[in-house]
Amino acid sequence: MAEPFTIYKLTILNMLDKVDFPLTNTQISDFFLEQEYTDYFRVQQVLNDLADSGLIRTESTHSNTQYYITAAGRETLGFFRDKLTDAIEHDTIAYFEKNKMALRTVNSIIADYYKTPNQDYAVRCQFRVHDTNLIDLTLTVKNKEQAEAICNNWKKQNEDVYAYLMDILMQ
Repeated sequence: MAEPFTIYKLTILNMLDKVDFPLTNTQISDFFLEQEYTDYFRVQQVLNDLADSGLIRTESTHSNTQYYITAAGRETLGFFRDKLTDAIEHDTIAYFEKNKMALRTVNSIIADYYKTPNQDYAVRCQFRVHDTNLIDLTLTVKNKEQAEAICNNWKKQNEDVYAYLMDILMQ
């Protein structure tokens, strides 16, 4: 039997391999905590090890980190998939069946901001499907509060904004 740390790594690679969108730190951690496999800090250690070894890649915003499996990660998973038990595979599938739409939605709607050289804030709002940006909009605002408001509202109103822009621009 493989050591737990190895099993945790393979479980994360397996999770990322099963979906066609990235998973967030919170989503991966929630899976391990719901199943009572291990604690939050061990999950963070495993994620860092996977990233350091190039088996996963990360994209971070001010409020979130998303994880993607790499080609090397898929190859490694292929070599060691037999180390994952049927119970872990069942738990993973059940978690995705229960949460897949919510997981996809969280990872399709991205909003982040950063300070510009002019001391304004640039807010980047994205709506992704798979690896394709349906919309990638950057707005400049005067302060952090406005930037945060746009990020929060984008998560709630992205479909309306997209539909509105398409309607206006297609006339």
